[in-house]
Amino acid sequence: MANTKTPAKTAKKKAAQPSGAGLGNTQLEKFFHDCLKDIYWAEKNLTKALPKMMKAATTDELKSAIETHIEETVGQIGRLEQVFEIVGKKAQAKKCEAMEGIIKEGESIVEETEAGSMTRDVGIIMASQKVEHYEIATYGGLVSLARTLGMDDAADLLQETLDEEKQTDITLSEIAENNINWEAEQEGESEEEEE
Repeated sequence: MANTKTPAKTAKKKAAQPSGAGLGNTQLEKFFHDCLKDIYWAEKNLTKALPKMMKAATTDELKSAIETHIEETVGQIGRLEQVFEIVGKKAQAKKCEAMEGIIKEGESIVEETEAGSMTRDVGIIMASQKVEHYEIATYGGLVSLARTLGMDDAADLLQETLDEEKQTDITLSEIAENNINWEAEQEGESEEEEE
């Protein structure tokens, strides 16, 4: 018996070991840095968009959740600035086309729904969850890349933000399911009954 290890086990072992590269200017590091600039732009622009959503919201519960997330977003920007420091780069933003589109869609929802309606709150929640899901995908990828590059301190900071984004998504779902969706559905019924 010369070699008892199967090729699959050997390959699995290699894949599980982090390279800890993080030392030069690899393509992956440049990509990681580019993604940081992208999400930095997104977070900074959310600090402008979220207050508008909060003002347009109908229920106090949704307004409160958005207000909490505005405060978290400011902290997330600070964490991103720490990550830029860790990787030895200046904190700078690069326009995030995806987030720009999601923000514009959210603004359209507000314009196309009736002020003071539960339907508007449903739309704001959906638009906000699109933001959260984009951020969850981005931060999840960044955490993985930071670990691959041997940047554990950066990964820990990014993980903290990822956890907040996931919790915000859960909170938004709970708000929607606790009555807002049902009340919005009733708005349509009462208008039809009056006709």
